[in-house]
Amino acid sequence: MVKVLILEDEDAAAIRLQKMVAELMPEAEFLATIASVKQGIEWLKAHALPQLIFADIQLNDGTSFDIFKEVEVNSPVIFTTAYRKFAIEGFELDAVDYLLKPISFERFLKAVNKVMETSLQTETPGTKEIAKNGINLLDGFISLRADRKNLKIAIADILYIESLKDYIKVVTKDKTIITKQSISSFEENLPENFIRIHRSFIVAVNKIESYTNELIQIGKYELPISRSYRHEVEKALKI
Repeated sequence: MVKVLILEDEDAAAIRLQKMVAELMPEAEFLATIASVKQGIEWLKAHALPQLIFADIQLNDGTSFDIFKEVEVNSPVIFTTAYRKFAIEGFELDAVDYLLKPISFERFLKAVNKVMETSLQTETPGTKEIAKNGINLLDGFISLRADRKNLKIAIADILYIESLKDYIKVVTKDKTIITKQSISSFEENLPENFIRIHRSFIVAVNKIESYTNELIQIGKYELPISRSYRHEVEKALKI
């Protein structure tokens, strides 16, 4: 589980960040959303450091730079702002990345990828690996090419696959992998025990715990069955 702290004084921006983080890291724990320098300093002095910080530069009573000058923070920091003028100072504080608002999903993914490739990559099972490029089917595994290495994912561990525009999210029992790939091309590499239940979802039949005409339950996940795929789902599950 990745523990995330958000420094942001705009509610809408904070909510959007949380949604994008949840897309990439479903088990992420949001520790707090803080809107001021004073609160940020107090919080960081009173709590264990988060594993990832998203910091809007302009807060209610100053800048987030003021927080990091007051409190020593070794956590990876991704700065967010509407102003390019802060970029140099942000990188001088060893920020992982600097994102200009409005933040696109692809640019956000690239920034989080930098974190996953470094400090979070040594976490115990449950660490999320953000992957790139295509896939290769191995005997009993799917190999996802990720920055000059392959992530071997046991097919038996996959719970479901979700389409995220130009990316897909492969959810297993202990990790989530994001890769730039269409869900249709990925589907071609899967064995017959996977079925398409929606234009955005493919599920492992043997992982289904319960179902209705409209929903499939896999562990804590509820996934929709669309009308266009209902006949195939009914055939496979005998609803």
